[in-house]
Amino acid sequence: MKNRSLIPLLVMLIAIGLASCTKDGIDVKLYTDSDYQLLKDHLDLPNEPTDYTIHFPEYSRNSRLAFNNQLVTLGKVLFYDENLSEDKTISCASCHKQHLAFADDVAFSKGILNRDTDRNSLALGSVFNFNVYYGPDRIPFFWDNRASTVQEQTEQTFANEKEMGMNMDEVVQRVQEEEFYNPLFKAAYGVDVTVTEDKVLDAISEFVNSMGSYNNVYDQALEKHHQAGGSTSQAYSLANTDLPLLSAQENIGKTLYVNKCGSCHGVTNGAPSRNDANNGLDNVYADNGIGLLTNYTGDEGMFKIPTLRNIALSGPYMHDGRFETLEEVVDHYSTGVQDHPNLSDELRTNSWGSGEPIQFNFSSEEKEALLAFLHTFTDESFVNDVRYADPFK
Repeated sequence: MKNRSLIPLLVMLIAIGLASCTKDGIDVKLYTDSDYQLLKDHLDLPNEPTDYTIHFPEYSRNSRLAFNNQLVTLGKVLFYDENLSEDKTISCASCHKQHLAFADDVAFSKGILNRDTDRNSLALGSVFNFNVYYGPDRIPFFWDNRASTVQEQTEQTFANEKEMGMNMDEVVQRVQEEEFYNPLFKAAYGVDVTVTEDKVLDAISEFVNSMGSYNNVYDQALEKHHQAGGSTSQAYSLANTDLPLLSAQENIGKTLYVNKCGSCHGVTNGAPSRNDANNGLDNVYADNGIGLLTNYTGDEGMFKIPTLRNIALSGPYMHDGRFETLEEVVDHYSTGVQDHPNLSDELRTNSWGSGEPIQFNFSSEEKEALLAFLHTFTDESFVNDVRYADPFK
């Protein structure tokens, strides 16, 4: 009995040994003792690699996606660093808060010098995975789709006088001034620890691209349906099949969503059907969206079609945050769609750019069912994942 009682202790000691060595006996600690002490003075980071590999559910037809873990860690620190703004009060995370699916809970976020941003902060956690859906030849960034990569998006955010107010030379200088960045750059880039604009932008891009929200109740239901041989790619099939794990009310809401919302936002809440739309918020827009960039009347009132993962966490809604609640959003599509000249075909009674705006006229029961279903998009594991949490002490 005495010998058997030692087994747990031996297992623990072996585990501790393995935690500090690879199978080849090589130390896998990321930082030297002195470097790690420097980091610990400012940051709460482990001295072992953090794995950011994504293992997508089978139904999505995506597979494993790996990242440079040390580059992600560097990017996370840069993402949360308020020192990288003009008045040293604003970071990327100031407008993109993890517990809100990396959105904000106000119509217009506060940037440097207490200035209001021009538009509502889009939820970074609204996508299945940034690297899968966003980027060149895929979905562009911002409400007006003006950026093609995370790097472009980040540089424009740094430079925006209402957000962070910094050109990239100033950002690089601020990073160079902080000693704790040296071991982070060393771990990410090896012996060349020179801070450059490209390295800063690439690191933030790697962090943002590593974000993935693919474990909500709807995802779990789709995966179980897929494993049972059901189709998850055809709208008709999803609309007419009760999914496991969803309540009767949520399945009614799922059918409404697929039939009424899925043509724009995607039936499995993946990629939107196209990049932009006019959803009839106004007859005359104060903010003309893409039209402000192109000066083309056909683009007036056109904005990105947002993805809807974690939608219940990311209000207020629309480019100007005019709707405080999801109930107001549903009411808009039920009875409030305006007859703007650029109103998208999906919201007209025919598909040739004419006809009256569609009013879905949801009953109270249908509204409740749709709202119940939209709440199944919330991924608690993502918004509580310590890998994406603020590393600063």
